[in-house]
Amino acid sequence: MVLWLVINFSLLIAGYLFGSIPTGYIVARKQLGIDIREEGSGSTGATNVLRTVGKGAALFVFLVDVSKGIAAIALVRALYSWPAMTQLAPPTVDPSIWVYWMAMVAGIAALVGHTKSVWIEFRGGKAVATSLGVLLALCWPVALLTFSVFGIMLSISRIVSLSSMSGAIALPAVMFLMNQPLPYLLFGFCAGFYVIWLHRSNIGRLMAGTEPRIGQKLQQQSESLQS
Repeated sequence: MVLWLVINFSLLIAGYLFGSIPTGYIVARKQLGIDIREEGSGSTGATNVLRTVGKGAALFVFLVDVSKGIAAIALVRALYSWPAMTQLAPPTVDPSIWVYWMAMVAGIAALVGHTKSVWIEFRGGKAVATSLGVLLALCWPVALLTFSVFGIMLSISRIVSLSSMSGAIALPAVMFLMNQPLPYLLFGFCAGFYVIWLHRSNIGRLMAGTEPRIGQKLQQQSESLQS
């Protein structure tokens, strides 16, 4: 049982470490020699990279950040497909069910890692791309439907933050309508709330009418605590 607990705790840490890879920070440093945390919104995510570095860099950051979420869930499933996990599990635990809960917590850990990276003073992005990666690994139809909400809102508003929050709001409903397991539904609520909370400064700019659209620069510098 002890080994089983150690493995599960290691999966949680691995999820965080996957998420904590500061892709946007690294790309901005390599390409322009800047600290992206001091530019634009202060986020290390693809949207701020797009405004600060360029389209190619933003696409690369987006794809890697999506991959971080996929990797966190893939590792859980890989280990739980190992026959020894059934032998190591306590008698009261069914690994075929527990894997859903571990996928949920590893996914949340990846989001926390992305937004609070240990490598860059516990700062980071706003968890949108990494959330998409987790969703693709958990249930790709849910991911596509949620991303469709994002895409529709983006085509209408041309505002990434508003589109991201629209997808976050839709996520729990999509999980419920597609009859996903309880751990996945809880992930939908937690991830959706977390993404919206991280966009609280964007909400202020939306209310003030100063939130930039795609192709526009954010004029003010980020707050010391990125949100």
